[in-house]
Amino acid sequence: MNRIMQLILLAFALQLTVNVYAENIAPKKSNVYSELVEDGNPAEFTEMRGEELWHKKSVTNNKSLEQCNLGKGPGVIKGAYVELPKYFSDVNKVMDLEQRLIYCRTKIQGLTYQQAVSVPFSIAGQDSDIEALVSYIAAASKGMKMAVKLDHPREKETYEVGKKLFFYRGGSHDFGCVTCHSSDNKRIRLQNLANLLRANDSQATYTTWPAYRLSQGEVRTMQHRLMDCLRQQRFPEPEYASDAITALTMFMAKNAEGGIYNAPAIKR
Repeated sequence: MNRIMQLILLAFALQLTVNVYAENIAPKKSNVYSELVEDGNPAEFTEMRGEELWHKKSVTNNKSLEQCNLGKGPGVIKGAYVELPKYFSDVNKVMDLEQRLIYCRTKIQGLTYQQAVSVPFSIAGQDSDIEALVSYIAAASKGMKMAVKLDHPREKETYEVGKKLFFYRGGSHDFGCVTCHSSDNKRIRLQNLANLLRANDSQATYTTWPAYRLSQGEVRTMQHRLMDCLRQQRFPEPEYASDAITALTMFMAKNAEGGIYNAPAIKR
């Protein structure tokens, strides 16, 4: 048997072993990796930068974000994230945190819309202010229960739109959120797929975002997570901070009601 054939057979044997292991591994064991890296979350550095940005005065008009109202009153961040998305009467629409921060950065600090959204996600050599601000604000709700409300007609409408988007299938592969996240004990390779129609799974999933992604070396927000999911479904990429993403976020956040918030977390 020549060397090439030996290598092919070895690769086949290794792949077979991995497949058998993946099929028989208990779901909880696939989380061992996450448990091992829980201590020393690099997201803490992003939170610190977000705190500086929250208090830093803009070069445009010398104003900080300390008067930004995230739904709990001007400047109040504690408990804000667990109630978002929500309806804001000053804009007559439902907003998630990233949409609201864009609004505050333009309305209060005088940035143009293009400036406010110029770096929505960190890339090599360029950090995202929005990701840092989201990390800081979200961390202020640690230990609190998810409590998104559907009191206003716009909130109810946004939730229903998010629900329709969750179940909508399309694209070249006839995929939708529902394809991966509507049944129990599903995995892609060794990655558990949460059943987001179950309260326990929704709570465990939503309450750990934003998260520091080890594979990317950055904190990623819910906006990034959902946009990446749509990319993997082969859907057209939505505009950053679009109402469609807010609607999906509202659906997920409401389904996670009662879950204890514990983010930014750390993930593969």
